Amino acid sequence: MNTEILSVVILFLLTVILAIPLGKYIASVYSGERTLLDKVLGPLEKLFFKFSGIDSSKEMGWKQQMIAMLTINMVWFIIGMLLLMTQGFLPLNPDGNPSMSADLAFNTTISFVVNCNLQHYSGETGVSYLAQLWLMFLQFVSAATGLASAVIVFRAFREKTVTALGNFYNYFVLSCTRILLPTSLLVAVVLIFQGTPMTFEGKDTIRTLEGQTVEVSRGPVAGFVAIKHVGTNGGGFFGTNGAHPFENPTYLTNMLEMMAQMIIPLAMLFAFGYFTKRVRFSWMMFSVMTFGFLMLVIPNIYMEMKGNPAISEMGVNTDLGATEGKEIRIGAAASGFWSIATTVISTGSVNSMHDSTMPLSGMNELLAMMINSFYGGVGVGILNFFIFVILAVFISGLMVGRTPELFGKKVEAREMKIAMVIALIHPFLILVGTSLSAAFPALTADTLNNTGFHGFSEMLYEYTSASANNGSGFEGLGDNTLWWNISTGIVLILSRFLPIIGPVAIAGLMAEKKFIPEGEGTLKTDTATFGVMIFTVIMIVAALAFFPALTLGPLAEYFSMR
Repeated sequence: MNTEILSVVILFLLTVILAIPLGKYIASVYSGERTLLDKVLGPLEKLFFKFSGIDSSKEMGWKQQMIAMLTINMVWFIIGMLLLMTQGFLPLNPDGNPSMSADLAFNTTISFVVNCNLQHYSGETGVSYLAQLWLMFLQFVSAATGLASAVIVFRAFREKTVTALGNFYNYFVLSCTRILLPTSLLVAVVLIFQGTPMTFEGKDTIRTLEGQTVEVSRGPVAGFVAIKHVGTNGGGFFGTNGAHPFENPTYLTNMLEMMAQMIIPLAMLFAFGYFTKRVRFSWMMFSVMTFGFLMLVIPNIYMEMKGNPAISEMGVNTDLGATEGKEIRIGAAASGFWSIATTVISTGSVNSMHDSTMPLSGMNELLAMMINSFYGGVGVGILNFFIFVILAVFISGLMVGRTPELFGKKVEAREMKIAMVIALIHPFLILVGTSLSAAFPALTADTLNNTGFHGFSEMLYEYTSASANNGSGFEGLGDNTLWWNISTGIVLILSRFLPIIGPVAIAGLMAEKKFIPEGEGTLKTDTATFGVMIFTVIMIVAALAFFPALTLGPLAEYFSMR
């Protein structure tokens, strides 16, 4: 057990150590500074812009940036729908997987477009290799969309007074070529050497130790799994996701995949500091998020290693922890760490079944997504946190009797209205979706694997995962129905694009304002005191919005076990 704990501690510390220079590199890329990859990737980028006819040097305002973002996402959605609904007749389908229904294709396409990957199908039997390649492409571009949107906010706070905030297409391409592609390539190479398949051949037939023959699915798995973690997407090539031995063959790949999903969200915090010359502020953000992360992950590791007391009372040895739904080769500690890393960071991949974790572990997984501000996904994580920064600045300003200011710009009524709408849309979508599902049992009762408290948690988790752009699930839920496909699809659309447009709009509006030099009365936002203020605001919003729902689900289940 001590070795298991030590391994996750080393993993986290190593990730932080590597995130700092990576953040500096990311800041250099977006600042247009020279990097080692210029000679290799520069010509490729120029060829792309020449072929597409896009002028990457043309400056855009924040509204133009968001129109560009929404336009290309709509194009990807249309192509994805057509492909998934006709995949049964298209090439690269050696296993003969059928085409998807319209409602499942809608849910799957929008889920991958918005970086959520809430899979209502089983990976190896639900899509063809051609469709898997398209979904792999979406995992690159959806992550790049989040990164490019974050850089617009970076630019807004680096300049004193400005209306033009760079070029969305330039940021988008740089995100793909300079950050996501090389990082994914490194991860994929390690996965291949550890035994992850990378082939276009169909199922293989093997003979088990018992002498039986079993058909085992294969495919271009290594490339898919690499970007699913590097881009914090989380979609599984196989139905059991990171618990499948082809997606996650060894303990080494398990640690690598956890590091891969955490590295860029952490690096973006430091990239903000280097890009805007506000390194202390980036460390303040990192400290707040890390404190929140540890408050969730430490209890989960402890509870999963301690085991299920109900099983212990039956005389069953639980020295290995709560092993139901877990891979023994991975262990309880690494599974508990992953369960929070993947929900805090909005990756959504799993190496154990969250439906089988202890009740309070499930609550922490829900809280990680409900708060949705500790690290978060690539790009969008820092945008979500930015909303709470605005709220904390405004409240702090009222407390001391001064006009709220952030980075030399006044925070006024218009910005506050946008921030409040974005802060409330997340709990609104989760709670309304869960309420409707509970209110109409004819639509949902037959899809639940459990009744009572845990059944409510299954519904709550589904909408929380969709709204947080996470994609993991309490997979006792039979979610491939018209109700779940359409309702969560609507949540996916609203919860992805509004939380991107809102922070970008606030940053764009503030960038146009007159810069006010800091004085003696200026609120310092890079201090521990302000960090405590942000954390308090986050906790109040999360507690007030979600505590009643949590009492009906995981908390009630926990007390029913005692």
